[in-house]
Amino acid sequence: MTVTATSERALDQLVDQRRVVICCGSGGVGKTTTAAVVALEGARRGRNAVVVTIDPAKRLANALGLDHLSDTATEIDRSRWDPNGDAPPSGRLSALMLDTKSTFDRLITRNAGSDDQAQGILENRFYRNVSGALGGTQEYMAMEKLHELHEEGGFDLIVVDTPPTRHALDFLDAPKRLIRLLDNRIFRLLMMPTRAYLRVASVAVQAFLRTVSRVIGTEVVEDVVAFFRAFEGMEQGFRDRARAVEALISDPSTAFVLVTSPRRDAVDEARYFAQSLTAHHQTVEALIVNRVHPAFGDEAPEGLRARAEGLRSDTRDPEAAARLAALYENLADFRDIAIGERTHLESLRDRIGSATVAYVPFLAHDVYDFDALGEVANLLFVASDNAG
Repeated sequence: MTVTATSERALDQLVDQRRVVICCGSGGVGKTTTAAVVALEGARRGRNAVVVTIDPAKRLANALGLDHLSDTATEIDRSRWDPNGDAPPSGRLSALMLDTKSTFDRLITRNAGSDDQAQGILENRFYRNVSGALGGTQEYMAMEKLHELHEEGGFDLIVVDTPPTRHALDFLDAPKRLIRLLDNRIFRLLMMPTRAYLRVASVAVQAFLRTVSRVIGTEVVEDVVAFFRAFEGMEQGFRDRARAVEALISDPSTAFVLVTSPRRDAVDEARYFAQSLTAHHQTVEALIVNRVHPAFGDEAPEGLRARAEGLRSDTRDPEAAARLAALYENLADFRDIAIGERTHLESLRDRIGSATVAYVPFLAHDVYDFDALGEVANLLFVASDNAG
């Protein structure tokens, strides 16, 4: 593990001062573990922390030692994450997994003008078909859940575990895409009252309805029109919410943490994401590189192999010399790997500029419980500050 004193302080500030931490990265690089560790460290420092995943896999629940997670934030018993009672009394830790449809249902209910309007939409067959499966819905509802937790959850620290990198870009774009949908000409036509709709139903609208009918069946085309009519008057609420989510993502209290491993493909994905964040006028505030081989000193591999070669010609104790030569060769191999990994990361470090960089070594075991999460937290954060 390599973390400079400056990096340690920067990571401390991230957990101590930020309200939202969004962990991004490709699949299989330890992103979910990192999100859980950041939330755990926040709780250990006295903050009311929650970690939320929008990945339907059970990795977060497994890392927290839980059988499952629901769409509602569940507080984890203090004895599980603070067995020695070292954390301040204010520290709390919760977790949840996004349920797209439940979040969409609550958003409909919140923006409806009446209970009847909300019920009409929730019972509409078209809505039931698309609310959990429409392209981009999951990403937007993830942002809605983030906003909900921020405004109503009472949490000091919200840590978001995003989907693999390219899908995480949809996560960032979701509010803008919703606003574009609400501004779309076909959407506006479908929102018109029935008589006006019949007068202005254009070829484009009819083509849209034919497309929908091919996907979900002609028998529910009426439900499509009924859904958009029932939606009338709610679009401004959705528009305002989307803008509020955009503001939250851009707020100084929100930080992006990029998680990767030293694998070449993972580094390429991380570089892509860093570039995309720049295009979104966001910056990476911390880069965490998991499963890094230790450097084991600073001697060049060539020098280590020269030593091994010299030992092989030692005739005083050939057997001992051969064993020691093999160890030098092994150390040279590890140095080659470590140098190669850091070389892969150089272009990424150039891309993220002054962001904090931390390297987490390979562990001797999987991270599947709070003891293991605490071990990673102790590697990432200043030990003297862990008690708050």
